[in-house]
Amino acid sequence: MCVRVLLVEDDERIRQALSLALSDEGFAVDEAGSGEVALRRLDAEPFDVVLVDLTLPGLDGLDVVRTLRARGDLPIIVVTARADARDMIAGLEAGADDYVTKPLMGDVLAARVRALLRRRGPGRDAVRVGDLEIRPQEGLVHRAGERVHLTRTEFRLLLELAGAGGRIVTREQLLHKVWGYDYFGDTRLLDVHIRRLRRKVEANPDHPQLVLTVRGSGYRIPS
Repeated sequence: MCVRVLLVEDDERIRQALSLALSDEGFAVDEAGSGEVALRRLDAEPFDVVLVDLTLPGLDGLDVVRTLRARGDLPIIVVTARADARDMIAGLEAGADDYVTKPLMGDVLAARVRALLRRRGPGRDAVRVGDLEIRPQEGLVHRAGERVHLTRTEFRLLLELAGAGGRIVTREQLLHKVWGYDYFGDTRLLDVHIRRLRRKVEANPDHPQLVLTVRGSGYRIPS
């Protein structure tokens, strides 16, 4: 089945170029020139992933991301010219799974989309860590019997850490395994997602007992 992508970009030239590049990579691409149009399209039709520019007329990109994330775990990638660290953090905190800056090649963007949509293979048993139960095949997490609502990226991050058997997973390994690209010296993407994950699975996110930081190395979940 062809992956359906909704590209939300107000610049027609950029929108057409990215749409053509993604179509050449085998995706079925629909376009929206504003946040309002995008939300109407998403109300009416199913999509597999949404690519959102931050600078949009009317409803801006951050509001689109927040609205979509409040609705569920639909994969979201911010695609923007805004490369400032504060913009990246704001986009990820709003609920985006990934953040890429323009200009970029179509094949690079396609690779990021594929990495985000990559699913675990069948046959993995439930993983239990403390009071968490992680069900890889169903994409579900329960804490003390209550459903924990994670985005797809948060789920994969938790699963990688929980599956390490108490060993340290380096930042580079997590970036490669969860996002599917090599380490380039910027781990803000990972740090923001770890912070969001802790808010959902830790009793006290300010004093984590589950997702532990190993200074200078990475993260681990005690076995």
